This record gives sequence, structure tokens and C-alpha cells, in this order.
Amino acid sequence: MGTLSVVATPIGNLEDITLRALRTLKECDVIYAEDTRVIAKLLARYEIKKPLQRLDAATELKKASEVIARLEAGEHIALVSDAGTPGISDPGTQLVAQVRAHLPEAKIETIPGASALTAALSIAGMDMGSFTFFGFLPHKKGRQTALKKVATSEIPVVLYESPHRIVKLLKELESLQISRVTIARELTKIHEEVVAGALSDVAEHFSAHPETVRGEFVVIVAP
Repeated sequence: MGTLSVVATPIGNLEDITLRALRTLKECDVIYAEDTRVIAKLLARYEIKKPLQRLDAATELKKASEVIARLEAGEHIALVSDAGTPGISDPGTQLVAQVRAHLPEAKIETIPGASALTAALSIAGMDMGSFTFFGFLPHKKGRQTALKKVATSEIPVVLYESPHRIVKLLKELESLQISRVTIARELTKIHEEVVAGALSDVAEHFSAHPETVRGEFVVIVAP
């Protein structure tokens, strides 16, 4: 029976990959990736040549039967997302669930590493003994309900947001009388930035510096 390795990859800086992850990518038979073009850059950096197959949010369930068949044949499969840990606001959860349901004897292992979530929490300077992770909020249906949960939470709430909606999100949080936030963007990259303080000040910072509204954002909302 084969092995499915869920491999965390860098969220920016290509040096942020573990020795075990590199060994796994070298030893596996095939790599299933959210975007084969993105993983190809990482593989080229470390001179790794392996067959690549695409497995993104749209194809995850369709590819599950293919992955299961390869595991039954004894293959070692590595699963990666574009950045960070698969399954954390990235494809991977449904595939793992399908393998567990249809091939319980297969070995599923985690190869831990980079995650934007834990990276942001580690430099927030906030008590994160407990927190709620919402990932990306719904764009339309259910968004207001989710925002109300954020506003009424008694523990910190962590969100992901894209550059296209970060200013909108900050305005929505202001309308809910959220007082303090910490925002980390472009973590581990050249333009890494952490802005923390009163929500009004943070919102003003990004409104006044539109050139900084780039990259992925991790938003930590204080209770």
C-alpha cells in the first residue's frame, strides 16, 4: 500500500522548507500540486525532477479516485499547495477525506512546515492561547453573519484576506466597532510588513499607502 505525504512548502522565501520536505519530494513517485507552475519553481531551486499533476480546488474530488488507485498500486504521492500547508484554506482536505474513507489502510503522513497562520501569530505580540480561525470570509452569502461572529468573539479571530478586499474588510470591521487589529502581509517576502494598533489607524495606513495593498494578508482581530 502506498503513502500520501501532505507536504508544507514555503509561503514566500524559498529557504523556508524543511530537510524532510525536500527528501520527501525527492523520494516520491509523483507530486500533486495546486498549480504545477508554482511548485516547478521550488523544484528547480532544489534540482528536483518529478512528474507533476494538477490538483486544485476545482479538480480535487475528480482526482481523488486517481490518487487512490495510485496508492493501491503502492506509489508514494506528495501533495502540495501553492504556499504553506495543504488543507489550511488551500486544497487538500477533501482528498485526504476521500483517501481515509475509501482506502483506510493507506498511510497518510504530514510533513509540517510553513503556514501563514502560525507565522503571523508568532509575531503578533498577542495572547494566542486560544483563537478562532475563519480563513477567507464568504464574498457574499453568509459574509455578514460571519462578520458578526468576528465582532462578538471573546477570543482573537484570525482571517485571511486578498489585496482586492482588504480595504473593504477594514471598513466592515470599523462598522462593527472592532477596536484593535494586527495585519501581517507578504510574510517571509521582501516587502513583509506588520501593522498593529487601533483599527482606525491601521485602516488609514492602508488607505494612505495604496502601494502596500499587495500580497496575501493575515488579519488578527483582538476580542
